[in-house]
Amino acid sequence: MTTGTTEETYTNPVLDADWSDPDVVRVGDDFYLTASSFGRAPGLPLLHSRDLVNWTLVGHALERLEPTAAFAAPRHDCGVWAPSLRYHDDRFWIFWGDPDQGVFQINAPAIRGPWTRPHLLKAGKGLIDACPLWDEETGEAYLVHAWAKSRSGVKNRLTGHRMRPDGTELLDEGKVIVDGDRIPGWFTLEGPKLYRHDGWFWILAPAGGVETGWQGAFRSRGFFGPYEERIVLEQKDTAVNGPHQGGWVRTASGEDWFLHFQQRGPYGRVVHLQPMSWGRDGWPVLGDDGAPVTVHRRPALPPQPPAAPATDDDFPGGRFGRQWQWTANPGDGWAIHHCGDGLRLTCVRSADAHDLRRLPNVLTQRLPGKPCAVEVELRLDSDEPGARAGLAVLGDAFSWIGLRRGTDGTAHLVHRFAEGVAESERDADPPRLAPEGRARLRIEIGAGARCRFSADTGDGFRPSGPVFAATPWRWVGALLGLVALAPAGPGHAGAATFTRFRITPS
Repeated sequence: MTTGTTEETYTNPVLDADWSDPDVVRVGDDFYLTASSFGRAPGLPLLHSRDLVNWTLVGHALERLEPTAAFAAPRHDCGVWAPSLRYHDDRFWIFWGDPDQGVFQINAPAIRGPWTRPHLLKAGKGLIDACPLWDEETGEAYLVHAWAKSRSGVKNRLTGHRMRPDGTELLDEGKVIVDGDRIPGWFTLEGPKLYRHDGWFWILAPAGGVETGWQGAFRSRGFFGPYEERIVLEQKDTAVNGPHQGGWVRTASGEDWFLHFQQRGPYGRVVHLQPMSWGRDGWPVLGDDGAPVTVHRRPALPPQPPAAPATDDDFPGGRFGRQWQWTANPGDGWAIHHCGDGLRLTCVRSADAHDLRRLPNVLTQRLPGKPCAVEVELRLDSDEPGARAGLAVLGDAFSWIGLRRGTDGTAHLVHRFAEGVAESERDADPPRLAPEGRARLRIEIGAGARCRFSADTGDGFRPSGPVFAATPWRWVGALLGLVALAPAGPGHAGAATFTRFRITPS
């Protein structure tokens, strides 16, 4: 086995950014993947691949979170948790649990939509990680979900239901079909994915916590049990901590593969691809005899050109690419469409301008999992005193660099930050004059997501402030963000224009 990616091999992770809680399905020769999006909008990202290694982002299934008013402000640990993606009856289906509302379902005739509005299939607190199954042999349909203790007081168990085949209604009160408290050593059982194979009902579900846990498999001759269990993937002596929660997919030629995440601190949950086979005893074997692989033979699928979800953006026609999400449901007029290139963001007035974590109008994308340099050009088109715009690294702590309009009408380069325990930001470096109201902003992200900020206001790039270590939120990796804002007050506060957003590997 080689030590790096070649034409015959791939290297994990295959998605080196925060594509949390992935699930995957094959339709013909195409593979599709979705992931958790929590409180960001649009939600439910949709990725496409022809070889399970190279993926592109083709859209989102959820334009806004509902109820819309509940997600008008950032709620980073709420919203869409651990979706399941399936294809049945010539339609794509996505089921997920919102821990505060219940189990939702949407469906569409094609991956790019149009997707139906969310249908609340089961209301309740703490219902998470929902997954359907349509039994093609009997015509019956089922649903399994896990529990969030933070909302329900219950965890470490899986509940099963019979479901109407059209996915609109559950047909019973539900039954605990796997109780992790009854399995010695098992805790925090969650993320179930439900399958039918070789005469068995199968549930692939992780346990043990996202950073230190393992991937389990359960099987039963009947949907409601009893189930027997086995650990099928764990860290062992590898560097892949807590190989956790994902989906099984079979290629057209019959190869089996498993995609799962690994928690990597500020980078979030990156996605690995594991070979999968079935042992003589009928149980699945993942990775290298139950240990995650780093480099492995590629799936036996037609070769594809290298691809990854887009990061760079020239904002053609004033529009931003699919890789961007707001930190909450978007408001009208936040991004101003126009005929030229460049992203014009309105300087949204807010009483929370001192704390980016509270703002819904931060346009974000995922922090890359490898060292890189992030750069964007900014022009502050606002004369409003206190109006500001910039480039941020956003998490439980945050730091941003950009331009701010002074009371005397001059523009200044500012670099500000806030610790995780701080309620407002403060200067990381003294402000300096930006005579033209323009700047090139740069963040160099090194090992461990350590960020060095710099800016060019006409005299070349100059470093700013100390190194800032990016931090995640509770369930979300750190984000890169573009923001324009102004202090609370009456009237329009102008805008800021961003151009040439680039992420370059270091």
